[in-house]
Formats: sequence, C-alpha cells, structure tokens
Amino acid sequence: MEKILIIGANGQLGTELSAALQQKYGEDAIIGSDIRKPKEETSIFEMLDVLDGDALLSIVKKYKVTQIYHLAAILSAKGEENPKMTWNINMNGLLNVLEVAHYEKLKKVYYPSSIAVFGTSTPSPAPQYTSMNPATIYGISKRAGEQWCEYYHNKYNVDVRSLRYPGLISYKTPPGGGTTDYAVDIFYKAVDGEHFNCFLEENTRLPMMYIPDAVRATLELMEAPKENLSTHEGYNLNAFDCTPKELYDEIKKHVPNLEISYEIDKLRQSIADSWSDQVNDDIARKDWNWKHEYDMESTTKEMLINLKKKFAVEK
Repeated sequence: MEKILIIGANGQLGTELSAALQQKYGEDAIIGSDIRKPKEETSIFEMLDVLDGDALLSIVKKYKVTQIYHLAAILSAKGEENPKMTWNINMNGLLNVLEVAHYEKLKKVYYPSSIAVFGTSTPSPAPQYTSMNPATIYGISKRAGEQWCEYYHNKYNVDVRSLRYPGLISYKTPPGGGTTDYAVDIFYKAVDGEHFNCFLEENTRLPMMYIPDAVRATLELMEAPKENLSTHEGYNLNAFDCTPKELYDEIKKHVPNLEISYEIDKLRQSIADSWSDQVNDDIARKDWNWKHEYDMESTTKEMLINLKKKFAVEK
C-alpha cells in the first residue's frame, strides 16, 4: 500500500495534487505537510519545515512513507528579494528529501522543475537538451536541483522524476505574485468585474498550462515504467503559449466589459524576457505518451465557469 507525503501541500500545485492523489489512493494514503496549516484539513496533515531533516525523517518513519512529492520552494519574483534564503530552502530542502529517499529506500520521489531553468542563450522553442543560463536564483536552484536528482538516480538508484512546468493557470488558489501569475489574476478580475492592471508588456509570450493538464502529466509521469524514462532531470512540458494581449482578447469574447492597462514591473518583466517563449516537449510525448488536453480557448472557458461557481459559493 502506498503512503505518499506531499511537502508544500498548501500551494497552487500542492492543493490540486493532494486532491488528485486522494482520489486515486484514498485519503488515508496521503499525508499533507507545509509550514502552515491549511484552511481546511481534508486528509492527514503534519506541520513540516523541509529544512528540518530530522522532522522529515520522523514523518517518513511514522507513516511508513513510500513516495514523496516535494513541492516546497520559493518562486521566481519572491526569490529575487532574498536570493540566499531562496537557495537555502530550494536546495537544502531537496537534498534532505533525496537523502531520506536514499537511506529509507523510498519507491519514488517527485521534484517539480520549471521553464525558469532556461535563459537568454536557449533557442526557441526550447529543446529538452539545450543551453541553459538561468537568470534568477529560482531558475539556478531548479537547474541545480535537476542535476542533483540525476546524480542521486545514477549513484544511489533513487527513482526521482521531474517536470519543467510552464506557467500554471488555476482557479482554486489565488495568484501568488509569480512571473506568470498575471494569467491567473486576469481571470479573477474578469469574473469580479474589476479593471485588470498587467505587470508584463502586452506582447510578452510565455508557455502556459491549465492546472488539470499539469496534474495529469505529473501522475502519468509517476506511473510510467521506469525503463521508459530517458532522463531523471526535468522533462520539458508544453500545452500552449500566449501573450497578455492574446489572453485578454480571448477573455473579452466572454467578458466584453473587461478593461486592461499595463504597468510594467521591471523585475518580473526582466525575468519573463529571460525565459523561453515556447517549449518543445517531444521527448515527454515519446517516452510516456504525454498529450495536453487544454489550449488557450478551452482553458479560458473552464477558468471563467469555475471561478463564477467559486465566487457564487463564497458570496
């Protein structure tokens, strides 16, 4: 029987993955953990700072954990405010997880990576294997983390798997200040009838993905036969790419009164400019038959429908 520990269970991805894993394995099989308690506890929950290796080991032993989904990290824009702290949390947290996985002989570890590993020298669309010169401490830590994962796989046979996520669009958790979060905030403003002020230039193209595709990709990768996988660094993952103007124009088809203005955040704009605007994920499609389901048009329809339901319940 699987026992799965999710570290960083309260975040955007953690919230969605927790629900999907509970549905697949049952509530008793999932142990959520974070540095803060969730608003609603829907499964077993433990307070955990991933920098505390002893506490992590204690939870793994207590529940006889077989898999870890390590989602805790400081993201791109927030990371630039405190680079040393970001490196400490993103890197040493991962090393604690890999060490526990190695010595406790866990079945699998999941480690999320990001398009932030790419840089200005990366061609577009970004290939699976390419030049990488990440411009942020977040991207640097994710790239180093990928290489640690490959190292632990090659040296200790730890079955660790990873995806390079594009910007993730979700209705369950509000925008958190990341570089791609304008693509979440614009939907909240549209449904709330508010003016949207975009912090990126209107023609800034970035890869995006609706969260159900990201969750499904994660579960499919984790279920894929190990012998099918050609890398234990991060797999490129792609669905669609868009600019703020293109996304705004698509939403206006459904919310004609939505208004937009642009007040550029120099930090997040510089981060976005350093990332690849398109990603090639042919290796993921070949190795474990990855296929996305949502494009910009279907993502827009689903986000508006689900946010209207969410707001109706909250009011």
